[in-house]
Amino acid sequence: MNKVVVMIPVYNHEHAIGAVVDAVRARGLPVLLVDDGSKPSCAAALDALVKPPEVQLYRRTQNGGKGAAVMSGLQEAHRLGFTHAVQIDADGQHDLVDLPKFLELATAHPEALITGQPVYDESVPKGRLYGRYLTHIWVWINTLSFAIKDSMCGFRVYPVPRTLAALVPSIGKRMDFDPEIAVRMVWQGTQVVNLPTHVTYPTDGVSHFDVLWDNVRITGMHTRLFFGMLVRLPWLLWRKAFGK
Repeated sequence: MNKVVVMIPVYNHEHAIGAVVDAVRARGLPVLLVDDGSKPSCAAALDALVKPPEVQLYRRTQNGGKGAAVMSGLQEAHRLGFTHAVQIDADGQHDLVDLPKFLELATAHPEALITGQPVYDESVPKGRLYGRYLTHIWVWINTLSFAIKDSMCGFRVYPVPRTLAALVPSIGKRMDFDPEIAVRMVWQGTQVVNLPTHVTYPTDGVSHFDVLWDNVRITGMHTRLFFGMLVRLPWLLWRKAFGK
């Protein structure tokens, strides 16, 4: 039986995080907050939310990026005995009405990566919307499949042991983490289940996407993955041909 925690990486979202935690707790799920080196005002807001075992906090002393925070959260979730971690963003952009659907799919497919396929409203920045399609194309090339419909959505359920097994030292630590871990899990043989979900940008006006450097990191990530795909090409083609 799955033991699930909702894992929320947080970096200076003190104005939105309380409402997000309340929405998760209203659905009876435990919360693991991962403070990625937030400023004192946000750190204090997170301290005020802690109520073990319902709401627990893992604190990183320095900001390392979203990917670093998610990896720390996955390791902490494993230490606490959770089998699955639901990753959501701290700014309230994800529609938690869909949370039961994610959990149902995780129950039906306990070894799968359950990932959101965003349905956007008018709040989405057009540059971000168009840019992510380029990432989708490279992800489809690097997996030789369309298994991942949207590799950048931060609303997903990770099977904790399988995800930890897919980590490598070179994996992206910032906004490049979400697409890279998805690709590496496909290479690993993990099933991907996609779920359409509404996404709104964001409630507290805080975005940590660095248009220049995060795009540079994502470009480097796609390059690394492309050469990784070439190394795995015979096996990927064999698996594609025989449905393995």
